[in-house]
Amino acid sequence: MTLTEFRIANFKAFADTQRVPLRPITLIYGANSAGKSSVIHALALAHHAISTGDLDIQRPHISGESIDLGGFRQYVHRRERGRQVELGFELDPSCLCGQLEEFLRAAREVVVELAIGEGTTSDQQPPFGDPAREFNRESEIRVERFTVEVDGELLLFMSARAGGLMSIDWLDHNHPVFRELLMLALAVYDIHERQFAASIKMIDELVPNITARSYGLFPRIEEESEDSEVEEEDGEMSVSRRPRRKDRVREALLWALRELLEGLGTATEGELWRLRYLGPLRSYPPRHLTFSQHHDPNRFAGGGYAWDVVRTSEDVRERVNAWLGDANRLKTPYELVVRDLLPTSAVSRELPAKLRKALHDIVASLLEGMDAEKMVELSLQARQVAEQIADLDPDDPDDVIPEIEELVAAEIDDEVLAEKWAEEMVKERAEDLQDLVLIDKRTGTPVSHRDVGIGVSQVLPVLVSAYASENELLAIEQPEIHLHPALQAELGDVFLESALGGDGNAFIIETHSEHLLLRIMRRMRETSTGELPDGVPEVRPEDVMVLFVEPDGPQSIVREMPLNERGELVKAWPGGFFEEGLREIF
Repeated sequence: MTLTEFRIANFKAFADTQRVPLRPITLIYGANSAGKSSVIHALALAHHAISTGDLDIQRPHISGESIDLGGFRQYVHRRERGRQVELGFELDPSCLCGQLEEFLRAAREVVVELAIGEGTTSDQQPPFGDPAREFNRESEIRVERFTVEVDGELLLFMSARAGGLMSIDWLDHNHPVFRELLMLALAVYDIHERQFAASIKMIDELVPNITARSYGLFPRIEEESEDSEVEEEDGEMSVSRRPRRKDRVREALLWALRELLEGLGTATEGELWRLRYLGPLRSYPPRHLTFSQHHDPNRFAGGGYAWDVVRTSEDVRERVNAWLGDANRLKTPYELVVRDLLPTSAVSRELPAKLRKALHDIVASLLEGMDAEKMVELSLQARQVAEQIADLDPDDPDDVIPEIEELVAAEIDDEVLAEKWAEEMVKERAEDLQDLVLIDKRTGTPVSHRDVGIGVSQVLPVLVSAYASENELLAIEQPEIHLHPALQAELGDVFLESALGGDGNAFIIETHSEHLLLRIMRRMRETSTGELPDGVPEVRPEDVMVLFVEPDGPQSIVREMPLNERGELVKAWPGGFFEEGLREIF
């Protein structure tokens, strides 16, 4: 995972900066209304911002109607407009690509942080004693601050200016990472090594005049065109003119900054683009799935899309059926199958008569306005018919149609053609002419998901999220809803297989299920003792992160609950969480 940690401050329930380490399996626990879902909501905000540029977000498009942030003045902590919502992204340098990875290969961690706040569209202050003008000043929600840290040391600090611009307030050009990048840039712009020391002194003069523009969350250095002076160099044969050294240093600095900002911005955006969200209330689609509405805003966040995936993907359907019918899992007698709403046989029965009528009309159209001389040119077989009809009126083709039809019919088997057309029609319109049904394997009776209880409809989107995804960051709220404890535990294996079994997915799961965690802890213990069942991937402490969100006065905090190699919690749950069973028994 390139994104190894997410940081949040002044967002909803969180005031002080909270660190959210991310692993292939990240489980978030906590009491109701403690702020668990705020972690996922902050990621949804970031995803929406990079795709639309909007920071005053009502409903992130990834979440449909499942998440309603209400705009900046609602999602900022305690509704205090003067605060700035802070988002931070810790990246693993070894997972970066391109030239930037080469310069960061010796670093342990890189952190990109930004602050979202309410700024004015102009830096000009209203005249003293003019409160009306003060009241009417326009404001915008924008990125107020942007920083880059490498191994805990501040490398770059930028802040907002008027007109949507950002300026550099601090640049540590002596930082090992940036210095190496800058040295390469100076060499590219034909500044010799003996001139490096003098060139570095120019950096401090140039930096304050460099501006960037924020696109979504991350700034990009603007392309600036300034008149450059030239300097002359004497040679043996000629005099060459080129931009003076200060201009070349400036271009080298711009190049280095672009490499840094665009490289980190692209890497972070790439991780956020992987985000997929499944809300806590899954859709309960109509009896006939083929005719369900595809414009439903909750189609993805509510899991409605999952039914189409199962209907169109045989591989996913097989994996879901294995889970539904497994004796150790759902143990249902049902199997999902695709059924033709308009079978080929039904279409082929109706086509011959239509084909014959179409043939009659085609021949009549061909003969209309055609004289005998043109008919002779058709073929040797057609010439014999043409000789018989040479004296007939070409304006009245009905007299000759039977002969032409007989000629064509001798070459075409209308029943075979009808069968072929029917198969092509069904194949081309398969998605419109097929429906997904459950077959009761005991009786062979087709039934709807509406007939077998709500549990199947609620778990199917969770299974599809795991089985149909590759290299995605899957945020799921309450996957265990409407499932009994044994099945909640079985979901643990589903997530482990999807994350560690080769699909390359990562999960952020907000849950109340102790049984889900117990299964993952069990697999860690079996990994350490060499007793894993066949087909179950190995699970180690670095693969799983358990977080506990709890209130702490007027805010919420995130605690890490580390597991050891035997799948045991290193420290006890805060406040006796998950001890209700013991209290009820004793």
